[in-house]
Amino acid sequence: MFGVCVSVLCYLLPLLSMSSGSVEEENPEFWRSSAQNTLRSALSRNLNTNVAKNVVLFLGDGMGVTTITAARILKGQLQNRSGEETVMNMDTFPHVGLAKVYTVNFQIPDSAATATAYLCGVKTNLNTLGVSAAARTGVCRTQKGNEVTSILKWAKDAGKSVGIVTTTRVQHATPAASYAHSVSRTWYSDADLPSSAVTDGCVDIASQLLRNTDIDVIIGGGRKYMTPKGFPDPEYPTDLSAQGQRKDNRNLIDEWLSMKEGKVARYVWNKTEFDAVDPAKTDYLMALFEPGDLRFDVERDPSMDPSISETTEKAIQILKKNPNGFFLLVEGGRIDQGHHDSRASMALHEAVALDDAVARGLALTNEEETLTIVTADHSHAFTFNGYPFRGNSILGKSPLFATDLLPYTTLMYGNGPGHKITDNKRPDIRDVDTTADDYVQQSAVPLDSETHGGEDVALFARGPMAHLFQGVYEQNYIAHAMAYASCVGTNQEHCAATAPPEKIPFTSTDVGGSAPDTPLCTMMTLMLSVLMSVLLH
Repeated sequence: MFGVCVSVLCYLLPLLSMSSGSVEEENPEFWRSSAQNTLRSALSRNLNTNVAKNVVLFLGDGMGVTTITAARILKGQLQNRSGEETVMNMDTFPHVGLAKVYTVNFQIPDSAATATAYLCGVKTNLNTLGVSAAARTGVCRTQKGNEVTSILKWAKDAGKSVGIVTTTRVQHATPAASYAHSVSRTWYSDADLPSSAVTDGCVDIASQLLRNTDIDVIIGGGRKYMTPKGFPDPEYPTDLSAQGQRKDNRNLIDEWLSMKEGKVARYVWNKTEFDAVDPAKTDYLMALFEPGDLRFDVERDPSMDPSISETTEKAIQILKKNPNGFFLLVEGGRIDQGHHDSRASMALHEAVALDDAVARGLALTNEEETLTIVTADHSHAFTFNGYPFRGNSILGKSPLFATDLLPYTTLMYGNGPGHKITDNKRPDIRDVDTTADDYVQQSAVPLDSETHGGEDVALFARGPMAHLFQGVYEQNYIAHAMAYASCVGTNQEHCAATAPPEKIPFTSTDVGGSAPDTPLCTMMTLMLSVLMSVLLH
């Protein structure tokens, strides 16, 4: 076997020595000039210390650094380029940091605990959302008194408009952490509540979507958690799995519409109705395009469901009418689900779609007043390996075979459903199209569903106070930095520092005092004391 491997290597070595880059890349001046351009750009960068009137948070669920790199290459290859040199929209953000994603009780997190961290500013336990770590997973009686609120609520309380856009159900972990409090991320409707939770007074996530925060724009999936049990779905009327699930016979969609009396509120469930929504004449929008999660972007019917770029655009157009600004959460939620299925193609196409939505968001906002962030909640057990040639399909195979004389893909998983061993041998994929959307990458450990990864995730920021996101920090810091930049929540120092003198807010900490204890007053008092001392002596 060793002799065969050596002969294969001898055959490939001459090929490996050949450059697959462009002719200009062989010239050292190409790289020197490129580096100098990047240097000049960095040197000319000025810090934007404005107050962030608007905040747009793009969250790639499961979009670890490996996913970003692979998606970058795929995006370039979809444009008939080599791919590696492609610049993603998120790549253009000048400030980059790393967030530590562990939870209070687990080394590797889930999307509920991480969302609580970066939205509510508090780390918590696995599978819980909108509660502190004092609450216990699945134990309803530990929830009361341990609720924590999110930046979405802080923004709403500050007079801003708020919205959520997701490619999953709107009751899923990421969006739910922005408005709900639950010791179980899976209590989507009242049908999911155990009897003990009902007895102890816990409320399902879908119900909390209506009662906790007045959200202006709600876009995603999850119709079946909003309607009574057996209620036929408008798109799939004969599909029993798509029917309403609520045991309390409430129709939360109708309730939501009735709550908006006196306002222009629209509920839509397909693209035709969605396209007919005029943002200039709409105060509230709820758009639920599927009974559960939305379809993968490559499987999406564009005549029925809009893209994440289109939903992002509609949300911003509605929210930006508020002169006080807005907060918008946009989640590319099915990146994560593609990875759990070990279908790298699906995950990467979802990441590319999210990056396209980032471009749409930037085009619709002003960087001088809008803080835009792109980050992930966690990564996956996803590897980019082997020694593929430059320009090799990111979904393709390594040119070198393994020691078992079988090929392997450059994208693989540490665990997952792709572990298939027959007679102590891996599947032979020489004649398999590994670029197909439904191809399941091989994995080292057999699991029905691939797991998350625990390494730090990248955060990209641009706009007011984006420099606050440089460095390495705990994931819960993100919520506090966003709040500080936009003058919402408890820390109003940035707002005071940037306001005109006559508008600087003052809050006295002296219950009986009448004069503010400001640095200026303190300094004047000291100067007066010194002057009196000189005059008296």
